[in-house]
Amino acid sequence: MEITQLTPFIIAAYLLGSIPSAVWIGRAFFNIDVRQHGSGNAGATNTLRVLGKPAGIAVLLIDLLKGLAAVSLLHFVDNLMPGSQEFRKYQLFLGLSAVIGHVYPVFARFKGGKGIATLLGMVIGISWPIALLCALVFISTVWLSRYVSLGSMMGAAFSPIFVRFIYGADETFFLYFCLAIAGMVVYTHRANIQRLRAGTESKFSFNKKPEVNTH
Repeated sequence: MEITQLTPFIIAAYLLGSIPSAVWIGRAFFNIDVRQHGSGNAGATNTLRVLGKPAGIAVLLIDLLKGLAAVSLLHFVDNLMPGSQEFRKYQLFLGLSAVIGHVYPVFARFKGGKGIATLLGMVIGISWPIALLCALVFISTVWLSRYVSLGSMMGAAFSPIFVRFIYGADETFFLYFCLAIAGMVVYTHRANIQRLRAGTESKFSFNKKPEVNTH
């Protein structure tokens, strides 16, 4: 497959990722830009913290679907066999485009979130066993520590281990991709790492009241 054939799909995946669900939901229903509150990120966790459960869950689901929809675009390419290594490799490019779109959304002045939910949606579309294992690491870490940022980094860090365990040496590209993604996740959480070290990182609580009065 020529890269020129993939280019329109990469652009479409980026535009899907650029849909700023947190920003649009905050403005449409609460007249609030979530990026001006809490951690300043346009993601599900900050939306939950600032605007409450319904908004946070809605943003989470939309952001998951963005990643899943991006990698599903490849099914419109006729000369690729779904499930093949080549198919999975190109899915990774599309998924990465969606994650970049979420972090740097063209529809929200290039100021988005950290891309974790979109990343998970991408992995669900490529390999649901890897996504499930990473989600279990994330949930376990958050359950024990109450830090979503730590859970996100741990889930990403374990992804190459799970790829090696499930696919062996046959998926070298997938393995290196997960290593790169793990590095990107740590980089986007560098401010969180500083707060974790200082003991000032906010702990997650699903029962915590919204920081902003939404009534």
